[in-house]
Amino acid sequence: MKTGIIVIIVLALLTIFGCNKYNGLVKKEESVQKAWGNVETQYQRRADLVDNLVNTVKGSANFEQETLTKVIEARSKASSVQINPGELTPEKIAQFQQAQGELSGALSRLLVTVEKYPELRTTEQFQTLMAQLEGTENRIAVSRNDFNASVNDFNSSVRTFPNNVIGGMFGFAAKGYFKAAEGSDKAPKVDFGK
Repeated sequence: MKTGIIVIIVLALLTIFGCNKYNGLVKKEESVQKAWGNVETQYQRRADLVDNLVNTVKGSANFEQETLTKVIEARSKASSVQINPGELTPEKIAQFQQAQGELSGALSRLLVTVEKYPELRTTEQFQTLMAQLEGTENRIAVSRNDFNASVNDFNSSVRTFPNNVIGGMFGFAAKGYFKAAEGSDKAPKVDFGK
């Protein structure tokens, strides 16, 4: 009789321990998903600002249509790449990051082209949009850093013992990080001679 009670007590303690570990992993995974939602929100803010920026630039006479078309296409592509928060694999994040990088590149080319139009740069609406776009880029960087911190916390938890046993039983897997864009380890070349 005593052995049965001891077995029941041990099983109850193991169940409580397992539930506690499982709930901890769920909370950390939810934190990762919330951080991912914040990243997507900031990218959406940028995509929304791009439309306003393009429309403002379109209003300037003689502006290069090809540059605007590339920005619009890049925005469309970046907006079409969506990731389910439950599938934050390194491959999917790289795909998302590549589409967002293409939009960043198109915006950079747009801003270089805008330099040829001093009357556009001096309009209040353009200046306001540029300030908002710069602020949004900063928010994106902060959101990505927060996301990586949440992923680090989750991955560290899901990969350490005994959480790795509980996590493996319930399908918790390590999440992917945002990584630097290819070639960003090289300093950009600045040439004012042109």
